[in-house]
Amino acid sequence: MLNAVGGWTTYRQAATSAGNVSIPVAVTTPGSAAALARVALYVSLALLTSALVFRAIAVERPPIGNLWEYTIALSWGIVLFTTVFETAFKDRSLGIVMLPVATVMMAVALAFFPSEVRPLVPALQANRILGIHVTTMVLSYSALSISFGASILYLLKTARPAPATQPAEGQSSRLPDSETLSEIAYWSVLVGFPLLTLGVALGAYWANSAWGRYWGWDPKETSALLTWFIYAGYLHARGLRGWEGRRSAWLLVLGFGAVLFTYFAVNFLISGLHSYAGV
Repeated sequence: MLNAVGGWTTYRQAATSAGNVSIPVAVTTPGSAAALARVALYVSLALLTSALVFRAIAVERPPIGNLWEYTIALSWGIVLFTTVFETAFKDRSLGIVMLPVATVMMAVALAFFPSEVRPLVPALQANRILGIHVTTMVLSYSALSISFGASILYLLKTARPAPATQPAEGQSSRLPDSETLSEIAYWSVLVGFPLLTLGVALGAYWANSAWGRYWGWDPKETSALLTWFIYAGYLHARGLRGWEGRRSAWLLVLGFGAVLFTYFAVNFLISGLHSYAGV
């Protein structure tokens, strides 16, 4: 529900730049908390999609040019892939982890990043490859975040396995079986890793046109490459070494930690060519 409220706030803030918008909303009360949560998920996705559309109309470019837009786009991607994977695997548990993550990211964007329309720095202006690069990175990080959510649930599920002679009790018994959670994590990496690979390659291509070199070991380039190696290592370990279970889950948690480091630390703590925290 908080995610839906955050999506509505973001929608109104983005839509203000494109003019007043009035949309009638009919609210119904579902018969269960699960149904209400599902409705909130769909409402969040609709509102965040609307926010990005109206922002794009207002700024006349893809809405990924500054940290406010990028963070909202990443929140949208997380909600989108949560919806997709919950539907594909007929499981409703991912939102337990992923919707709070998306909500926190929206709260950070709304509280700390300026949403006003401002001119982009010269390096970000009028470059289609850059737009595709950033969009691809947003989608890759969003898909990879699902592996984090599934891994957290897997670790909770397998933390204290019940003896075979006793029925499972507590919250862990309400989660899907560990094999399903492992498959969700694996498939989300299969979706996100090729996107990450493409995003890094497009970034190198764009960097050559912007700065005259394909790779310069800029902090964000280095951090993104480290993230790529972590997920490549996971796929290698699972596919060729048979790594599954808690070791793989912890590796995916580490991978998402690298994603967050690439996003937050490089923008706020480490200066570099990719540091656009002030725009």
